[in-house]
Amino acid sequence: MTVVDMWFDPKCPWAWNASRWLLEVERVRDVEVRFHVMSLWLLNEGGDGLPEWYRRWLADTLGPVRVLAAAEREHGTPVLRDLYTAMGERIHHRKEPIGRDLCAGALAEVGLAADLADAAEVADHDEALRTSHRAGLDPVGEDLGTPAIHVTGPDGAVNAFFGPVVSPVPRAEAAGALWDGVLAVSGTPGFFELKRGRTGSPRVD
Repeated sequence: MTVVDMWFDPKCPWAWNASRWLLEVERVRDVEVRFHVMSLWLLNEGGDGLPEWYRRWLADTLGPVRVLAAAEREHGTPVLRDLYTAMGERIHHRKEPIGRDLCAGALAEVGLAADLADAAEVADHDEALRTSHRAGLDPVGEDLGTPAIHVTGPDGAVNAFFGPVVSPVPRAEAAGALWDGVLAVSGTPGFFELKRGRTGSPRVD
């Protein structure tokens, strides 16, 4: 069994697509996917020179990750899988405004107390959030963000990388083929980057 840990910010459409891809990979390869929270707001905290549109985009991102961190603190890391899906469906497919109602609805859907949504407005779980954030990004590189993925093989060796950035989401064996390729390039000693310019906005699936 190969363990795959992915760090996500629930608002990021590229992370959403990568997460849906990994769930497809679980169906066709011998892997177990675990989800962890990071924060694009924290990643850009105090950053100068951000485009104004991106500052506006980041403005509502901290609340949901605080709620996820609070849920993890109370119920354990496995709760993040279904809670991320419930949040992501609302954010990326239903286009609900990010706020307390969205968080409360996602919490209720997975059987958690709606009052965990109060965590969005307080800093009670920020240290735990920062710890999770650093655990995901430090091995990858601070100039990168989400999706951040760590692959732990049967021998215990860890392969950490950013990406893939993909749209639309590969399904079934196409997901497995992409997985095989990602492992091949990211596991090559001395390999750092393979990239091409994006030609459009993400299509979320």
